[in-house]
Amino acid sequence: MCHPEHVSAHVEPPVCVLGLGLIGGSLLRAAVAAGREAWGYNRSVSAVEQARADGFDASADLAEVLGKAQARRALVVVGVPMPAVDGVLAAVAEFAPGCPLTDVVSVKAPVSAAVAAHGLAARYVGGHPMAGTAESGWTASDANLFRDAVWVVATDNGVDPAIWSAVARLALACGSVVVPAESVEHDGAVARISHLPHLLAEALALSGAAGGDLALGLAAGSFRDGTRVAGSAPALVRAMCEANADALLAALDETLTVLSTARTALADFASTAELVEAGYDARLRYENVERWEITGIEPGSPDWVERLRDAGRRGGVLRAL
Repeated sequence: MCHPEHVSAHVEPPVCVLGLGLIGGSLLRAAVAAGREAWGYNRSVSAVEQARADGFDASADLAEVLGKAQARRALVVVGVPMPAVDGVLAAVAEFAPGCPLTDVVSVKAPVSAAVAAHGLAARYVGGHPMAGTAESGWTASDANLFRDAVWVVATDNGVDPAIWSAVARLALACGSVVVPAESVEHDGAVARISHLPHLLAEALALSGAAGGDLALGLAAGSFRDGTRVAGSAPALVRAMCEANADALLAALDETLTVLSTARTALADFASTAELVEAGYDARLRYENVERWEITGIEPGSPDWVERLRDAGRRGGVLRAL
């Protein structure tokens, strides 16, 4: 059986990736490129065949893949969309119940709750690489997708420091920097900077299409950039937005209030100044954010969880562990 104490700073565990879409597939590629032993599972036989054709160890037999993880003491990574998470976790609980476990799903609190429901919480540390494209599937995967990206590693109360460290080192090996964050705080943040932008892109795409061929024929950079993520597979967008409904509703309500206020100002005073100037300042703040390196906090040391979370809130990242 796989026990957390087998995860050490000296011998990195193999990596078992469940789901070989854009993120999971890129993770498998990146782990292998970093010198890790790694293999993967995908429900789609065509994706498995594509991965094998590219030289990777892949299978459509979930029990077999997890049996190998159990035998090799692998770090299991759940990389399927949220609607499929529960079924995959049930298989993990049956075939690899003692293995260290993480995920790359775009929400953390719902995954954490599902993990707990399957009795796997003691060995779980959530993860979320903030990287992606509008493409999907194995063919879109890229070993360099995570290079210089931010990878959130969930830093929740009671987390096992050895498993937390193993997950963080995997992220670092894939070329990312690590941001420690509590799961609910993470979900609130990504509702604003990931999930809400998807809804706004869909609305902007609808507005452009409503203008007919003339409007679409005139569309250039601002429309293209503003609607880029509207090209994402609808099922994937729905999965991440609906799984984070409460946090997304709060962000959406706030944004609708901002737009309503701007409409009133335009209708009553022919002015967009308040929204445009505030938005300009907010964009500059984003452009000028500087990451600073977190040092001197050892996982497992006194108050390490609270110290790392505080550092993450203030813009700190881990570049080494």
